Amino acid sequence: MSTMIDQLQVRDSLRMYNSLVERCFVDCVDTFRRKSLDKQEESCIRRCAEKFLKHSMRVGMRFAELNQGTATPDT
Repeated sequence: MSTMIDQLQVRDSLRMYNSLVERCFVDCVDTFRRKSLDKQEESCIRRCAEKFLKHSMRVGMRFAELNQGTATPDT
């Protein structure tokens, strides 16, 4: 049972990572002028990733609160 849970967690982590990469790439990379990102693209990618991860952490915390029955009402 533990192995199955571990596999599900790995699968979910990979899905989240792939979603992050795809979303930020589509939103931030406009052209393929160079091998590396320019400063504007790099900054956009960084902001996008931070926003995505903060949102994911907040959702996870909220889910844990609801799971434990200690959820606070939204204001």
